Amino acid sequence: MPLPLEDDFLLSIKTNNYSPRTLFNYERDLSTFEKFLSDDVKTDFPKITKRTLELYKAYLVSNDRKTAGGKQSTEKLSAGSVNRALSSLRSYFKYLLDMDYKLPVAPTSLKLLKMPRTHGRVAELDSLIALIESPLKYEKDKRIALRNRVMLEVLFATGMRISELLSLNRDQINDTGKIFIRGKGRKERFVYLTDRAKALVNDYILTRDDDNTALFIPYSGRNSGKAKVRISPNYLQMKIKRYKELLGIIVPTSAHSFRHGFATYLAEQGANPAAIQILLGHESLQTTTRYVHASDKYAESTHKEFHPLSRVKK
Repeated sequence: MPLPLEDDFLLSIKTNNYSPRTLFNYERDLSTFEKFLSDDVKTDFPKITKRTLELYKAYLVSNDRKTAGGKQSTEKLSAGSVNRALSSLRSYFKYLLDMDYKLPVAPTSLKLLKMPRTHGRVAELDSLIALIESPLKYEKDKRIALRNRVMLEVLFATGMRISELLSLNRDQINDTGKIFIRGKGRKERFVYLTDRAKALVNDYILTRDDDNTALFIPYSGRNSGKAKVRISPNYLQMKIKRYKELLGIIVPTSAHSFRHGFATYLAEQGANPAAIQILLGHESLQTTTRYVHASDKYAESTHKEFHPLSRVKK
């Protein structure tokens, strides 16, 4: 049995100017819950209870979980992914309340998982630089080598998200190095290229002889010759993982790590956290400080500089 007003809820997400990715996540999360009700607990939505929601939470963290497409999952969800699925469901419940639908349980009955506290780590600056420059060393196709090199350079130069990077168009890039982007939640902000990044972007653009508006395009595969085709996030993540392994970098490193490193190393150079917040596009300064204080080096220098007994001799 379909979830009540599901299509209306998804339409409201779309009309409220959320990104296509957000809409996709909501639709997938609701499909997962719908399949759980029909296949696992065999109950209809109007009959769910608080216990049903607890069973669903246990289902999401289990190894028996199935994907939205009905296939057996091959990996366990992280606490963050589980909470995203629960948050989608909570938003759906709140929408039903707004539409005066009689809910069997309150939205507040959905309790999120407690997130584990981890000690954030960022690769050493020398390792990040080697990773940024590695496509020129490991890619045989010179076009792919330059393009991947530029993508990694721009990620670290600007601190932008991978989705923001891959959605860039050529007409957003000019000689000023100032780029206007729409980020997560359609929030608008400026990011800035370094002189080194500007030079590399210009070199890359000069190699292009196509009419694709995207800044970064695929050079191989069945869609490579089509206009408006873009590189997928999975491709870039896969390449970063490969370069990292070839370089022997042991610290977990992904596309998001460049954003993390951007904030951490700006902070180590004395940048104001409020300015870093603006550059990253965070609503909350608290979110930014999770990046800023992730560096052991930053913590050590802060301790030495500000501890009241650091300059007191025995």
